[in-house]
Amino acid sequence: MGLTRIRHSQHSGLSLGLNCLGHQPCCNFRNFRLVLSVGFVRSSRGVPISDILSAVAHRPWPIPATRWAMTQRWNDLLFAHWPVPAEEMTALLPSGLVADTFDGSAWVGIVPFWMDRIQMHGAPMVPGANRFAELNLRTYVRQRNSNAAGVYFFSLDAANPIAVAVARMVFQLPYFWARMSVKHHGDRDLQYSSERLFTRHPARFKAVYRSLGPTHALEQSRAGSIEHFLTERYCLYTTDSRGELHRGNIHHLPWPLERAEAEIQWNDLPTAHGIHLPDVPPLLHYARELTVYVWSLERVPVMHSRRAAAAVAATRNL
Repeated sequence: MGLTRIRHSQHSGLSLGLNCLGHQPCCNFRNFRLVLSVGFVRSSRGVPISDILSAVAHRPWPIPATRWAMTQRWNDLLFAHWPVPAEEMTALLPSGLVADTFDGSAWVGIVPFWMDRIQMHGAPMVPGANRFAELNLRTYVRQRNSNAAGVYFFSLDAANPIAVAVARMVFQLPYFWARMSVKHHGDRDLQYSSERLFTRHPARFKAVYRSLGPTHALEQSRAGSIEHFLTERYCLYTTDSRGELHRGNIHHLPWPLERAEAEIQWNDLPTAHGIHLPDVPPLLHYARELTVYVWSLERVPVMHSRRAAAAVAATRNL
């Protein structure tokens, strides 16, 4: 994909890794600082964990009764989304999933960001193991039997090979090792690049993106809006080596979205996974940070008698 300059229009990871900051072929960050937990877990903006876990009115179903397995903070996210035909997307999904749709289309998202404050439940943050870059290629789905909405990842690129191996083994997610760089320029611009390593087909992404500022912050996503459809998702789906479907619950506060603009120079990820993007500008959003809690995977029961036959349209009560 050639250079594309886009601004957000008015159209209405799970992740796990070890630090490799400042060392190629991993990633570069400015002003890196190690963080060590001393026992009292706080969120990205100093909010105690109990306050985040008790804020559940925005969720489509109750928070799991079991303990969360991991927490992490996601920073400087760009959400770049394109509409694609629902039938094409469903054909690329595991048999237990169907494409979720908004305005008659499925949606593909590319999400570059960097994360920190990665911590397993009951364990301290480990110095040198809690800050790295990640790049996701994802779409939005419903489980055929329950109709529960979630996220499906075609790929998750990360900068550390150990993180990739652990995430593939523990969370059954399609992680790939990539050479990544994240650089801040001035007060606004973030330059992001990723190039997947040891793969047959190119999978590169390079862009400069920015928020249009706090004055362009969006109102909290409302059910029925495109922002709500694309970001307010509280589980992910993945398959294991035998093709069995698993679900992982996620919890966070509503996304603090802002309008964004970007210049995308490379974008090979969709093609590498058999996805053809339309020749239209992507819908862009930006988020400064969000703390996320992740639960262990659970196997999705197979119930053939209730299989959906077609893509399920988004409703006003997601």
